[in-house]
Amino acid sequence: MRMLKHLYVQVLIGLVAGVAVGYAFPDFAVQMKPLGDTFIRLIKMIVTLVIFCTVAIGIARMESLKQVGKVGGKTLIYFEVVTTLALIIGMVVADVMKPGAGMNVDASKLDGSAVNHYVNVSEHSKGFLEQIIPDSVIGAFAQGNLLQVLLFSVLFGVALSLVSQRSAFITKTIEQCGEVLMRIVELIMRLAPLGAFGAIAFTVGKYGLTSLQHLGMLIVCLYITSFLFIGGVLGLICKLVGVNLWRLILYFREELLIVLGTSTTESVLPRLMVKMEKLGCDRAIVGLVLPTGYSFNLDGAAIYLTMTSLFIAQATNTDLTLWQQIGLLLILLLTSKGGAGVAGAALIALTATLATHNIIPLAGITLVLGIDRILNEMRAVTNMIGNVVATLVIARWEKKLDLAQLHEQLRQGPGVITLPEQQNPDTPLTVTQEERSPSQ
Repeated sequence: MRMLKHLYVQVLIGLVAGVAVGYAFPDFAVQMKPLGDTFIRLIKMIVTLVIFCTVAIGIARMESLKQVGKVGGKTLIYFEVVTTLALIIGMVVADVMKPGAGMNVDASKLDGSAVNHYVNVSEHSKGFLEQIIPDSVIGAFAQGNLLQVLLFSVLFGVALSLVSQRSAFITKTIEQCGEVLMRIVELIMRLAPLGAFGAIAFTVGKYGLTSLQHLGMLIVCLYITSFLFIGGVLGLICKLVGVNLWRLILYFREELLIVLGTSTTESVLPRLMVKMEKLGCDRAIVGLVLPTGYSFNLDGAAIYLTMTSLFIAQATNTDLTLWQQIGLLLILLLTSKGGAGVAGAALIALTATLATHNIIPLAGITLVLGIDRILNEMRAVTNMIGNVVATLVIARWEKKLDLAQLHEQLRQGPGVITLPEQQNPDTPLTVTQEERSPSQ
């Protein structure tokens, strides 16, 4: 069947099969976890190199370094405004719905040993400047720290721009390396259905379908709030940009299904960069904004952090005054940033937040550990959509967005992302549109 050639159909089949296997054979399903983990590791293996090539070349191709600074400034302002809105919305919904009220948990009787790992990591976390600057460039790439790789990529791109005449050969070489890396990504993505199957089968097999009822109020609140944020805030932003949010979501349906199955946005970053260019966004804008958003524009994580913090407070009968909640919000403005490339980043950020706030019992984190995987699925989906919208906003702001191409692509759909068999080495990476049958 022709439909089975589409990646989103294959991933959807993998997700459905994973849920079925997890429900029917839970013990066997738990053993499928390595399938999802291996797929994610394959993407992580190459994602830092993709970012380096894309960001460095994007900056080197910009008209001037002044433009780089202007785009970077606008990007950070947008990120801060939107993530602050996400934090406030999450806090308001948690205050109104009170998902943790009535649990009456005695914090002194909670076993805090389960969160010791996150406590140790948060206590040893370096300051922001130390965190963003790697001990060595090779170490940043080896550890997969996206924030540090991004810094080096920006510096490298600036240096290429400063010596543009003498760096033509290096620039050309890096651009061609980027094309080869995208070919590797294309090969890895063929395993996406298998990775999604393994990840979702593990989740259902380990926690069961009844896990959707365990602490269900928090799960429902976070999912509904995320949908409201996507449809309300991001939908309004899309309308101002001149984009239909629903069509945008359909355009990225393959990536959304992969993120939903693997619970991580890193698994689709290379594909997102290719498809954003195809939508008419300038390559330099995509290369600078999208990877930066993975550290600074985590809308889903922002909603998660405020809701879980207040959930723990309500569950342990810890009353917070308005000023204490404002203090929590100010702390979250800092702790919610820079978590890209760190395993368990959201839980680490939650631990750092509660430890700094020093009012909500830190041991209360054990209450959400069991359902964190379920929460993480919507958290990752919201993060991804937020960064796609952010890239469109900055591209439109800088007049680097081809609206005619954007609307045409959204109307036609993404097709199949491939590289031509015979490609001129002087030609940049391209994306072709698969022939569509009339029935489609």
